[in-house]
Amino acid sequence: MFKRILVPTDGSEITQKAVTTALTMARSFGASVCAIAVREPFPYSAISEMQPTPPQEFFDAQERIATQRLKAVTEAALAAGVQASTESVEAGHPWEAIIESAQRNGCDLIVMASHGRRGVSALLLGSETQKVLTHTTTPVLVVR
Repeated sequence: MFKRILVPTDGSEITQKAVTTALTMARSFGASVCAIAVREPFPYSAISEMQPTPPQEFFDAQERIATQRLKAVTEAALAAGVQASTESVEAGHPWEAIIESAQRNGCDLIVMASHGRRGVSALLLGSETQKVLTHTTTPVLVVR
């Protein structure tokens, strides 16, 4: 049914549920998994003489965190017997990077976590999952 499943990870507990679901589905369908970690861009507008973190230090820390998150997915995939690839990208809007990754990697399903916010908190905080749902043509499975 599905051949390649994209699963975004931010290292949170809810994201781990999405990773587990994606791996279970991939194993069932004989599919592979592509994991993506989206790094935040450096907040250049905040540069001043009092900048607490130099840009290169910020970039290195972001890459280190992304690598750890993707390593966890790779290890879980190996334990599940599922073929996995990973990518780390920098983007101001994670939802755009997720959609682009799905297209670039030929994914036919995106498995994402959702915190399940409703009402005003959902409106104010926004949701990367909601944005992916409304802007992609790729099927999306939302895990809570």
